[in-house]
Amino acid sequence: VQLVESGGGLVQPGGSLRLSCAASGFTFSSNYMSWYRQAPGKERELVAGITSGGGYTDYADSAKGRFTISRDNAKNTVFLQMNSLKPEDTAVYYCNLNDSWGQGTQVTVSS
Repeated sequence: VQLVESGGGLVQPGGSLRLSCAASGFTFSSNYMSWYRQAPGKERELVAGITSGGGYTDYADSAKGRFTISRDNAKNTVFLQMNSLKPEDTAVYYCNLNDSWGQGTQVTVSS
């Protein structure tokens, strides 16, 4: 299993970012995928998840209404669209499949 995140960066409060996770080494279209994040000094927390076919999504309360998880099974990629970003969204964001993790992508929200 290989998960490679991209799309992080520095953004001002209220801005947007779109994270991508390119997956390989397993049958992507058959698996539930998730995004997690870990802020400095805090535990890793679930942000959003999506079923294999994309028909059902779930979000942490902190992400509801601002973040959207989606996937493209033809491209073995899962996305996290993040809008109305806040400083408290600053964290390393990770793609997850069961006990496999990517290397993470840093998101920093600051003016």
